[in-house]
Amino acid sequence: MKLQALLKKYSNQLTGLSALLILIAYSGKYLLNSYFLWAFALLLATFIGLVPIAFQAVQALKFKQVSIELLVSIAVIAALFIQEYEESAIVTFLFAFGAFLEKKTLEKTRSSIKSLTEITPSTALRISGEVIDIDDVKINDELLVKTGAQIPVDGSIYEGAGFVNESSISGESAEIKKGVGDKVFAGTLLENGSLLIQAEKVGEDTTFGKIIELVEEAQDTKSSAEKFIDRFAKYYTPSVLVLSFLIFIVSQDIKLAITLLVLGCPGALVIGPPVSNVAGIGNGAKKGILIKGGNIMTNFSQTDLLLFDKTGTLTKGKTQVSITKNYGASTELINQVAMLESQSDHPLAKAIIDEIGEFTKVPLQNIEVIKGQGISADHLLIGNEKLLENHQIFLNAQQKNDLMKLQKHGLSTVLIADDKVRLLYGITDEIRPNVKETLTRLKKQGIKELIMLTGDNESTAQSIAQQVGISQVYANLLPEDKAKIVQDYKLAGKKVAFIGDGINDSPSIALADVGIAMSSGTDIAIETSDIVLMSSNFDNLSYAHSLAKSTRKNMRQNILIALFVVIFLLSGLILGNSSGFIGQYVNMATGMFVHEASILLVILNAMRLIPHKKILSKNFTVAND
Repeated sequence: MKLQALLKKYSNQLTGLSALLILIAYSGKYLLNSYFLWAFALLLATFIGLVPIAFQAVQALKFKQVSIELLVSIAVIAALFIQEYEESAIVTFLFAFGAFLEKKTLEKTRSSIKSLTEITPSTALRISGEVIDIDDVKINDELLVKTGAQIPVDGSIYEGAGFVNESSISGESAEIKKGVGDKVFAGTLLENGSLLIQAEKVGEDTTFGKIIELVEEAQDTKSSAEKFIDRFAKYYTPSVLVLSFLIFIVSQDIKLAITLLVLGCPGALVIGPPVSNVAGIGNGAKKGILIKGGNIMTNFSQTDLLLFDKTGTLTKGKTQVSITKNYGASTELINQVAMLESQSDHPLAKAIIDEIGEFTKVPLQNIEVIKGQGISADHLLIGNEKLLENHQIFLNAQQKNDLMKLQKHGLSTVLIADDKVRLLYGITDEIRPNVKETLTRLKKQGIKELIMLTGDNESTAQSIAQQVGISQVYANLLPEDKAKIVQDYKLAGKKVAFIGDGINDSPSIALADVGIAMSSGTDIAIETSDIVLMSSNFDNLSYAHSLAKSTRKNMRQNILIALFVVIFLLSGLILGNSSGFIGQYVNMATGMFVHEASILLVILNAMRLIPHKKILSKNFTVAND
């Protein structure tokens, strides 16, 4: 292990020394006419270059793996045996220099995750003014955040106000006004103001910490193409070794055999697919789109059916009462309604509480939530028409007319009753900006069907669908109904993606080929879905799909480049050998040069994904595809 550490530490210096020795060798040959200096310098350069390559080959053999390093090591040793010092030195140098360039360019493809880790908070400021290490912060600690400082933890503001830039989480640099009671997230920046916050999550448990962990894991998760290439390489590399040995036995041409070893190295084929995924996933992370691995990229690029939840997905999820119909509700009843709705976390319940405002707390008994219908307590019913009918309470003609009018205008409706219908609320939920344009863009990008699933009534659902350009709607659904629809479409052979809020739609998100959550940084959304859109910008959905398609296309390009290079070199070897000029055109040195160049080419091709641009609303073409 000590040798491994030394080789890694001084790898750049060894490569530079190898290059210097090769220059000395040629200087000795052509300037001093010294064969001894030429041969000695090349032998020394070969030895310096071969040691780290052979060490890696031995390490791989310990795990019963035939590696590219083993092929190169055998070829170089055989070249020394037949006194091909020039080729052995150049091959080892090119292999080491290629590894150096690969490392540098691969670092560029991982620049997105590096930029995230660089802005991870390292210190925090106590309200006493003491600066402490971030690892020393505990839950419930009270911290001060000043203008221009990073927020060190996830927490709640208990004093102060300011504007926070959440681009590190959402990918959007807009300043958001925050005040007492609002949540703040680690890694975000206080642009203006002063905040006193109470720590709720620290370190790796913060939303920012989870994002970094998720992206790191995603970049190491293999796509189906990568898994296939790994299986292929597992058999291909030993096959090259066996074929080379057989060619030597049959032809007795050791130079031909060792040249085949070098030319058959599958480096570009092995590295091509993963480097595409690393670049694509990193690009998404910078823009607040978390994609959990290369397999998710592939699945989303092949999706032909996209199912949408309505509330909190197509709409903002910020409900408010716009119309109230009172059919004789007393103040006491309204207090009971507010008290009962305060027991619910449903968006419609919040709208009703906001509408009622201050209320007198009253005791309620026998509280029960009825799935798909509403909530009840004692004699009080709050919910839809089905809930009332099940309790033998029916709407009169005027009430039915009022209900239908509200629903036709796209309002969600809530009925309140005791022994009779007393209240009717019409509740609006604003559609997110650019939804219609985004859905149009998704169709142009290859999504064949767009379908809305909602627990809301048919009339309201159809009204919203018409506004956003969705033609097919399933209404009055329970969460399990949505999950069944997802399952049915999958059984019908569709490649299904489902997008919801990541909380109430967990079964559907889990069942879909690709589960997508519109999130504001909630743990459950990050944990349960395949793709998380961290900002409220609906445009990011079409961008994520565009990125997935571009990444898959880039991956295929890299595979084709790698295969073409191997076929080209092997063809050149065969044709060159039959024509008698192998040594002039296709040999170990040129083979290694082309091999390393092909690896750099696939990395550079993958790097085109790093600046992949967002698609403008008026432009329906896929950027940088």
